[in-house]
Amino acid sequence: MDNNNWFPLLGLAYRARKVVTGEESVIKEIRSTSAKIVLLSDDASANTAKKVTDKCKYYNIPYKRVSNREILGQAIGKDSRVVVAVTDQGFAKKLLNLLD
Repeated sequence: MDNNNWFPLLGLAYRARKVVTGEESVIKEIRSTSAKIVLLSDDASANTAKKVTDKCKYYNIPYKRVSNREILGQAIGKDSRVVVAVTDQGFAKKLLNLLD
C-alpha cells in the first residue's frame, strides 16, 4: 500500500484516544464490538493474523491490511505496532474510504 494519506487521520484518532493497540487489547475491543475498524500489518505472525481476522469476521468488524508494522507504528507516533483498532465510527468510516 503506497498511498499513505491515512497516516494523519490515524494519528489524529490516536491523539483523541480512539485507538487501541496491542493484540490482546484489540481482541477485547473486537469482542465487545467497540472496535469499528482494525488495521493489521502484513508482516504480522500467521498466528496473530489468523486470530485477529477470525475475530473480525465473527463479530463483523471491518479490517484492513497495511504494508508493515513500522508504518502502522509511525502513523500513531510509536514504535512498530502489529495491530490497532479504531473505536470511533467517524474515524473508522473515513479510514475505510482512504484505505480502499
